[in-house]
Amino acid sequence: MDWLQALILGVVQGLTEYLPVSSSGHLQIGQHLLGVEEVGGLTFDIVVHVATVLSTLVILWKEVTWIFKGLFKWDGRLNMEQKYALNIIISMIPIGIVGLFFKDYIDVIFEGSLTIVGVCLLVTAFLLALTHFYRPKERENISPLHAFIIGIAQAVAVLPGLSRSGSTIATGLLLGNSKKTLAQFSFLMVIPPILGEALLDFKHIVAPSAEYLAEHGAAAPIPTSALVVGFIAAFVSGCIACKWMISFVKQCKLIYFAIYCAIVGILAICL
Repeated sequence: MDWLQALILGVVQGLTEYLPVSSSGHLQIGQHLLGVEEVGGLTFDIVVHVATVLSTLVILWKEVTWIFKGLFKWDGRLNMEQKYALNIIISMIPIGIVGLFFKDYIDVIFEGSLTIVGVCLLVTAFLLALTHFYRPKERENISPLHAFIIGIAQAVAVLPGLSRSGSTIATGLLLGNSKKTLAQFSFLMVIPPILGEALLDFKHIVAPSAEYLAEHGAAAPIPTSALVVGFIAAFVSGCIACKWMISFVKQCKLIYFAIYCAIVGILAICL
């Protein structure tokens, strides 16, 4: 992988992590078009994912500090910040189960299949289109039950081509949650799973098992310049996408992304 490929894939990762168009699906399509067999190995994957997490913390810094300040206050009952943090923890349960017990199997079964990516992009398009035609009465706060259901949507979105942000935001909107709070919640709830996934992948780099080496082989060394370029590209584009997407959700213009996902899904199937 050279620095130009790292730049392109970093921008793709940063933009598509928050736009409801599937980062994993676009990375596979990007691989195919660039002729890159591996996305720089796990090292590059970890670097760009950590970069997008940092972009979330930068854009939503006020919300993050608000949560942490409220966590250590106690007046005999849960305050708003503690309820918010509890909902994030509840939303992590489904993806935690999938990540610990099923992710490796999913990666092996669906890795590199542009047909699966295309079908899942069409499913993403359908979910986003539903939010345009079905708009239930909004409720201001996300309930623990809704947080868990949104978490299930995030867990299902481990399939390549099924957008994590698109699935969680669309599910939340269809449940009747407020557009003002849903985008922020959906972006904050992905931070722990992304970091957890990066840690799980990191162990394969430090001490790869015999089974992992048999399935994936040894990772090719990645130039430091490619890692740095990929990190910066993912971070900058992630900041732009995160801020832009929050505005889009508040205005509920997801139908444009539905059309885009449908077009790209069809192209992926043709590829």
